[in-house]
Order: sequence, then C-alpha cells, then structure tokens
Amino acid sequence: MKPQARNISNNASATFSPLYRQIKALLLTSLELGEWRPGEAIPSELGLASRFKVSQGTVRKAIDELSAENLLVRRQGKGTFVATHKEPHAHFRFLRLRPMEGKQDYPQMHLLDCRRGRAPVEIARILELKPGEGVVLLRRILSFHGVPTVLDEISLPGNIFKGLTAARISGSQGSLYNLFEAEFGTRMIRADEQIRAIPADAIASELLKVDIGTPLLCVDRVTYTYGDRAVEFRRGLYRTDRHYYSNTLA
Repeated sequence: MKPQARNISNNASATFSPLYRQIKALLLTSLELGEWRPGEAIPSELGLASRFKVSQGTVRKAIDELSAENLLVRRQGKGTFVATHKEPHAHFRFLRLRPMEGKQDYPQMHLLDCRRGRAPVEIARILELKPGEGVVLLRRILSFHGVPTVLDEISLPGNIFKGLTAARISGSQGSLYNLFEAEFGTRMIRADEQIRAIPADAIASELLKVDIGTPLLCVDRVTYTYGDRAVEFRRGLYRTDRHYYSNTLA
C-alpha cells in the first residue's frame, strides 16, 4: 500500500515537526508496508520530492537520517536501497564480539533446539503478548574456529514466526536475521541491550566448555522491527577469553 502523496508543508505548523521529519515518517511507513522490499532501490530524490511536493533538499535530509539509522543504504552512482540483513557487513551490526587477535570472522552455528511453547509472564510483557500466548524458543551455540563462544536463548512471537522449524533454520544461508527478513517478512532494525557479568552455571559450563563459575558476559537483547514493535528477546552468554564486546557511542 502506497502512502498518499500530499503537500506536507501545510501541516507542518500544526504538528510542530520539521518538514524533513514528516517526510522521514512517510518513508518509514512505506518501508513498513513493504512498498520497497529489502535490497530494492527506492525512487530518486527528485521522484520523492515530486511525490511529496517538497524540495529535493528536504528529501535528502530525511534519507540521510534513515541511512544513518541503517534503514537505507546509499550506493555511489546507483541510488539508494533498502538495507538488508543479506549484506555481509550487516551480520556484525548486531553481533558485537570482536577477536582479541586476528581478523573478524563469521561464527559457525550449532542449533541445540527449536520448539514451541507458552510465553512466561516476563517474556510476554517484553514482546507485548498475552501471558501464555505461543512463542518459538531457540537455543544455539556460536563457535569461532571450533571454540564455542556464545550460548543464545531466543524467544520469538509464535504468530509472526509460524512455520519456523529446526530444519528451516539449519537449511538457511546467512544469519538468523536474514532468515527472518527473507522468509517471514520481519526485518530487525534496532535493539536495546542490557549487559552484566554472571558466573557460568552447570549448563553453560558444559555447552561453552568452561569451568563452573567462569565469568561470562550476559547480554539481554530486545530487538525491534518497524513501528517500534518488539519481535525478539534474546539472552546471550559470551565467553570473553578470546573476544571482547565492542560498541560505538555516538
């Protein structure tokens, strides 16, 4: 569905929002409605300026913000495209572990289980579900050069991820987020994280091949799609004897 083109400037004083922010909101609506799919080019700045009856500079400023938020990607001489998790660099946007030595490498994934269950109260609250509503529960190990490094426990809304199975995950290429985007139409666009240190319990000790009590980094992540809708809760336990957690503050 295409948002209706109109002269936005007439409403600017009523909404007290800069004009480019209003254009940004309309572009976000188009992205959320799937007018332009991940990896597809959006119309030119001139085309969008004509559509929304604003200046090209206003459109450019809106696109600049969406690019800075990793929702759009500018390609010199080619245009502006909807960002996708399929791009190689996108994998490390959400995987923040960096090796203490050597170059960044892709992890190997070992899926421990994929099952359906009922959302506990806290998970239901985070994902805005009713208590007991269906969720998909995943557990996996990420290894670097054969060393198990991350133990992930992931909760997903069952109504969004119908048909997600262990076979489907194991047979996919790329990251989980690429799978979610390509096959379930759910793009992860941002995440909030809380980080603390905890000692390894017996389960983490066995799966990550560390002694019980070894300090691990515990990263609780809530991931959002368009419309600020929470669509994933993930608890990751990280070994940091060979890696560190990297983040950029801007």
